[in-house]
Amino acid sequence: MKEIPELRVIEILKKNRIDFAATLPCDRIKALLPQIEKNFMTIPLTREENGVGICAGLYLGGERPVMVIQSTGLGNMINALESLNLTYGIPLPVLASWRGVHKEAIEAQWQFGKKLPALLDAAGIEFTLVEAKDEIDKIDLAIKDSFDNARPHVVLISPAVWEGSSCENPVPCEITPRLSQIELRSEIRKPEMTRFQAIETLASVVGDDIIVSNLGIPSKELHEIKDRELNFYMTGSMGLVSSIGLGLALTQERHVYVIDGDGSILMNPNTLASIGAYCPGNLTVLAIDNAACGSTGNQLTCTNSQIDLELLAKASGINDTQKAHTSEELKIALMRMTAFIHVIVKPVNSICREIPLSATEIKERFMKACCRPS
Repeated sequence: MKEIPELRVIEILKKNRIDFAATLPCDRIKALLPQIEKNFMTIPLTREENGVGICAGLYLGGERPVMVIQSTGLGNMINALESLNLTYGIPLPVLASWRGVHKEAIEAQWQFGKKLPALLDAAGIEFTLVEAKDEIDKIDLAIKDSFDNARPHVVLISPAVWEGSSCENPVPCEITPRLSQIELRSEIRKPEMTRFQAIETLASVVGDDIIVSNLGIPSKELHEIKDRELNFYMTGSMGLVSSIGLGLALTQERHVYVIDGDGSILMNPNTLASIGAYCPGNLTVLAIDNAACGSTGNQLTCTNSQIDLELLAKASGINDTQKAHTSEELKIALMRMTAFIHVIVKPVNSICREIPLSATEIKERFMKACCRPS
């Protein structure tokens, strides 16, 4: 009997104990994606880079994720793969439908697709080419390499692999009828506290729960206030801290607190849509808003005038929101475990020492702490 390539891929993923799949569609893998949804917990993405953060959180929480995407998405993933996965030693197998090479009719795909192997090579990202059906088992070796060596490994899968497959294509789905309604009376008052004071308030109530902190000064301030093994300090990958928090929340019984910022959220608002889609009850995002990119010299962001992050969160499906202008208001919101807290603070940076831990040391002690009972 002729082997169905899509089903062979599913067998390989199961053999490698994959738990979650983060996906974005491509016409060439339209028969594979429904099979993935049938067999694995699947997280549909709106942007590939956001998936890197979510998968990192899943791995830090003890799961084994894979990404399944179109190869064009690797263009917005490379920095995250470098600054997060390669820096911390976080595995991520990526199955990418390789566009721009085999019988490609779309001219816009040619430039990136043809140059992609050289780009991955130059970036030091491991990759494997699967150009025919009889090479599918290379996927197994690539996934093993990713987890055994704690690094990303990209598998570029030619459309030739799926040619002649008898795997059924999905039936189109219809929009779900629903009522959308947002009610928010929002007032942003003059800030009364600094980010340091906001983090102090969080540290006073966190207990044995998890904190994931944004890169730069927020992580330094958290380390200065209350260093602990259940703190995950970001050192790069701006915009992905809430994505990591979401991935962790999907794996943990502990509550996960994320220290995010206005500049970071505006760089990756996709993460709010993902959080809104899943709404895990054990995730709280502190959107600390000083209307500036604090770690780079307090350059203004558009929350200074026209953007209200709480309204953005509600529009993304996060209904449980609250504003906090004082430590007392923030503490009340934290005790309620509010999903999204818009924390208004002064644009002030505390002078803190560098975190005396390498990225791998941060990861290793954090993962050990997550494995211990709460």
